[in-house]
Amino acid sequence: MDNTKNIFFRAVRIILLLGYTTYSLYLSFNGAGVSYVALLLGAFYISVMCVKEFVPKKYTFLVPIAGMVLLVPLFILGGRAYIPLAFFTLLELLSCFTISMRWYITLIPLAVIPCPMPLIEKLLLFFVTTLLYLQNNFVVEPYRNRMFEDTLKEQDLKRDMAIKESESKAELQRNMLLAENRILEERASLSQTLHDKLGHNINGSIYQLEASKLLMESDPEKSRSMIQAVIDQLRTGMDEIRAILRKERPEKKRLAMVQLTNLCEDCNDKGVEAELTTEGDVSLITDKQWEIILDNAYEAVSNSMKYSKCKHISIKIVVMNQMVRCSISDDGVGCVTITDGMGISGMRQRMRSAGGILDFETGANAGFTVNMLIPKQED
Repeated sequence: MDNTKNIFFRAVRIILLLGYTTYSLYLSFNGAGVSYVALLLGAFYISVMCVKEFVPKKYTFLVPIAGMVLLVPLFILGGRAYIPLAFFTLLELLSCFTISMRWYITLIPLAVIPCPMPLIEKLLLFFVTTLLYLQNNFVVEPYRNRMFEDTLKEQDLKRDMAIKESESKAELQRNMLLAENRILEERASLSQTLHDKLGHNINGSIYQLEASKLLMESDPEKSRSMIQAVIDQLRTGMDEIRAILRKERPEKKRLAMVQLTNLCEDCNDKGVEAELTTEGDVSLITDKQWEIILDNAYEAVSNSMKYSKCKHISIKIVVMNQMVRCSISDDGVGCVTITDGMGISGMRQRMRSAGGILDFETGANAGFTVNMLIPKQED
């Protein structure tokens, strides 16, 4: 659109250039025929003025100055008949600079200078021509520049958003890898702890049971004593196992993000683009809230994969001051009415248990969104 406007004014400028030159040559000889010298100078003037379109912007002022130089011999040959052409050349010179529009208006009084052209016609011609230049230089050109700047800003904004999105996804992936590494490390630590603390205990119990089996007939009393010792030792071992498992059990907070990421990766493997985004401090989400979010997210994503024919699924978790909001949305076919089956009923029941709010956004060909709003709670 802007390029069309630019070409339009170039065409208007060329038409004005040809019209002013031709009419001034006609006036200079009053219909008695134009000398070949004037025709040659006029053609050369037109050629020089057309060069303006190809000159760098900072040097364009030289073109109308050259045109003014060529007008000198034309004035010598034809006198004041070239006043209109001089007016047009001055307009061209003013348009090369960023100046106030009053400078353009001050050229209109040149119409009062006597020349073969009637005064009313000159005033009307000068006024219309000045109006065209004012419209281009003070309306169209600033609008085009502003649109160009807005386009650059929009491109910068899109680039920044893409960079931030990429950085966010990379950070999320790093966090997931760190969480997975911590889980593996905890599993290795748990295995080592069980081996170190329980291995000798269980081996000793086996040896005592083997010995008690040999003494069962020859010394029943001692055999019973050894079996009781083994029972006490195994009870102590069970207490140690419970203590170790309570201590080493991974927190649901750490596992939840991994599970949601794995859910998205599973969707991607099945041909549906899925993404997980978070806002706020997700470490403030309690275990119970994570449990609700995970169960409902699995249910919502499963429904989208089965029924929505979607190409994209988005899971977004936002931690606010007093609430945690989770939205699962797809770009599928949606539905007009929502019927509570076992899946949706289970989602509602889980939300009621936490005092939360569950609602849905959908419509024909409008996708489907599950919104969960859960109040903050203490673990």
